[in-house]
Amino acid sequence: MQVIFIKDLKGTGKKGEIKEVKDGYAENFLLKKGYAVVANPINLQKLEEENKKKASEEQEKKQQAVQQKESLEKVILTFKVKTGEKDKVFGSISVKQLKDALNDLGYTIEKSKIAIPQALTSLGFHTIQVELYKDVYAKVKVHLIK
Repeated sequence: MQVIFIKDLKGTGKKGEIKEVKDGYAENFLLKKGYAVVANPINLQKLEEENKKKASEEQEKKQQAVQQKESLEKVILTFKVKTGEKDKVFGSISVKQLKDALNDLGYTIEKSKIAIPQALTSLGFHTIQVELYKDVYAKVKVHLIK
């Protein structure tokens, strides 16, 4: 019997997947517990509509991320830091500080999406990478001053 999974079931199928399973397993477990529905023309059409809707939403999110990337790359985050001998910065700028600075500018970005290639421990300009969406990364300039 062919079924369409409407919930993820570990080891069996993921949501939106169409699989051939044994009749007894489908009727007694998958359909009864609400993990799947029978793959009839009506349900297949619903799945197709859902997939189209999901694809258009994904495209829209990616488009927004690209627009956000363009505006983010124009931003320069400036931090005033304390320095010691030979302008060596005490400590470094953390991901949390970068996140807070971006939030203050109106960008809601998670800490895990900010990548610092090397510690920001010297004065001047540095570049960090911010993941906005799958395969959409913005390079943000960070300026450390005395």
